[in-house]
Amino acid sequence: MKKQQLISGALAAALALTLTACGGSSEAGTPAETAAPVGVAVQVATVTAEDIAAENKVSGRITADNEAIIMVAVSAKCTAVYADAGDEVQKGDILCTLDLDSTLSSYSAARISYDAAVQSYRDQKAILDKQVSMAEDNVNNTKALFEIGAASQLEIDQAELNYQNAVAGRNSALAQLEAGMQNAKSGVEQLGTVLEDVDARGNVIAPMSGTLVTMNAVENSYISNAMPLAVIDGAEQMKLTASVSEALVPKLHAGDEADVYVSAVDSRFTAAIRSVERAANAQTQLYTVTLTLPADAGDLLSGMFADITFHTDQVSGAIVIPSEAILTSGSTEYVFVVEGDTARYVEVVTGLTGSGVTEVLSGLTAGQTLVTVGQSYLSDGDTVRVVTAEG
Repeated sequence: MKKQQLISGALAAALALTLTACGGSSEAGTPAETAAPVGVAVQVATVTAEDIAAENKVSGRITADNEAIIMVAVSAKCTAVYADAGDEVQKGDILCTLDLDSTLSSYSAARISYDAAVQSYRDQKAILDKQVSMAEDNVNNTKALFEIGAASQLEIDQAELNYQNAVAGRNSALAQLEAGMQNAKSGVEQLGTVLEDVDARGNVIAPMSGTLVTMNAVENSYISNAMPLAVIDGAEQMKLTASVSEALVPKLHAGDEADVYVSAVDSRFTAAIRSVERAANAQTQLYTVTLTLPADAGDLLSGMFADITFHTDQVSGAIVIPSEAILTSGSTEYVFVVEGDTARYVEVVTGLTGSGVTEVLSGLTAGQTLVTVGQSYLSDGDTVRVVTAEG
């Protein structure tokens, strides 16, 4: 009897545990626990047809719209400095003075030599042209005499030979004189480049008004001929230049707009393309694009770097979805859509990408419900429950 009572007690305890596991209450009056939600939690969005453009991001550099770079292509001693970087200067102001006496003397001598070569060429050309003209007249006169029997064919041949020799002699002499003149001219131009912004006393003159952003001349020190002596930024207007690839350059045109961000001043604005070079840089094989910056673009300084986004290949009415909704497996791209409370796997073919969205060329249609969050945890046919994003 005692053994039977023990067995009955064990069965009662097992039944009580079973009821508790099934959601029952172990005590009278206590409510049952709430059942766990059914389905994978996801967030969704409706597939829409919108306009989209490809984004092409490059870096660029801001410079003054009109900038004067002063180079002195010889090493020379600076004897005085009259302006510092950051100063506002006017066209014609003296920036510094250089000891260029020997260079100025060389330039003067080269100028005299060139002028003499030019005059010699002109004088000799006049003489030689006259000799050719006389030889040509002799040919014509001899032929006229031959017509009346007063000259022979041999005399005509001799006159024509003299004429040809005169022409050849003139051309040869002028070629030599011209070569000498060009050599003298090259010497003048080379020294003229050195002295382009320097007066006869060695003063370096500002070629334009603006801000002196660079000044490398130091009193009683030698200037370098490998770097600018000074750089002057013109007025307030700024420009932005960038180098782009051969794949991008055909898609850019003057007047197109681009988004610009300058991190140094945390400034965003829109700039217009001013020009697109059609010849690549010989060294980089890239093409230069110049953009005009708006006057109210912010506290921009020459030399700042900017991130530029060009919008190309625009498509209207495209199926566009958030890029983050797309999953990949090897070369396959796919998404999940919701039908009722069921997730369906859909392979897609994508096109343009821009501003956080991607164009879908096939696989989706407008109006479908697309899973945008939680898709990584889904398989085809899973039950889902749509939740709203917090905040």
